[in-house]
Amino acid sequence: MRFFSDNAAPVHPRVIDAILAANGVDAAYDGDALSAALDSAFSDLFGRDVAALWVATGTAANALALAALCPPYGGVITHRDAHIQNDECGAPEFFTHGAKLLLAEGEGAKLSPEGVRAVADAIADDVHRVQPHALSITNATEYGLVYAPDEVAALGDFAKARGLGFHMDGARFANAVAHLGCDPAELTWRAGVDVLSFGFVKNGGMSAEALIFFDPELARAARYRRKRAGHLLSKGRYLAAQLLAMLEEDLWIANGRAANAAASRLAAAAGARLIHPVQANEIFLRVTPEAAAALRGKGFDFYDWGPGEARLVTSWHQSEADVALLADAIAAL
Repeated sequence: MRFFSDNAAPVHPRVIDAILAANGVDAAYDGDALSAALDSAFSDLFGRDVAALWVATGTAANALALAALCPPYGGVITHRDAHIQNDECGAPEFFTHGAKLLLAEGEGAKLSPEGVRAVADAIADDVHRVQPHALSITNATEYGLVYAPDEVAALGDFAKARGLGFHMDGARFANAVAHLGCDPAELTWRAGVDVLSFGFVKNGGMSAEALIFFDPELARAARYRRKRAGHLLSKGRYLAAQLLAMLEEDLWIANGRAANAAASRLAAAAGARLIHPVQANEIFLRVTPEAAAALRGKGFDFYDWGPGEARLVTSWHQSEADVALLADAIAAL
């Protein structure tokens, strides 16, 4: 009974069906009919013209987004615990050809205008100092907290006032939108976001993420960067097919709701063991080594986050029976 990561969840059957349906002769790279349909499909979702590029991984999506917003001599303000800082092996620095990540603080890995300002104001406007050119946030954060539209808008206003590009790492964007029940536009371009890394692999996809440019002009250079980085797959239609299948009948948000509902069930059982509020599909618990061993002894798999802490992640595929068993096991500790 795996609650280790939503990356390990199965591919949704409708995504598999879409891949099989794409298994015909068509144009190569991104010249196929499915890839050509992405701009329109995502424009409909967000209520404005966007440019949508498929890439194979979230790391590539984030790094390509930041390369579009920040020059090699610039800096990206992000949280100290952001995924781009701790879990992408220097990919943002590599794809931007040397841009520096400028680290800010914030509870639950969330940034605030005050926290961003503290970093930006400490940097003298001097040729000897790396100057901020972009701001990057994660929604939902690495600790499962969700930025509401007004929180994103406050950061967007700051970014606009300081001339910063604004990127959102949405590896769990579906979970954030499902939690808030808002229009995806309210959480992105209407709040000032320039580029979104829209995650699908954690949410039922197989090997496709969407890179959404709310200013289509920003995508021009990104297409060349994608090729240069080795991410212009010759059979890109299979990636496009996955994204379109997830958008059809709002499968992406249904899967996000399912994962969130499972996490809420576990949160209710955890009570005072919770380290962070559960707003998406990640649960962080205080557990002794003995308690962790007891859970594993009953067949549950999860991540040891740190001394006395565990992280559990639910997915669209978690069965009600497994969730109920884990909830009972946590409550009984």
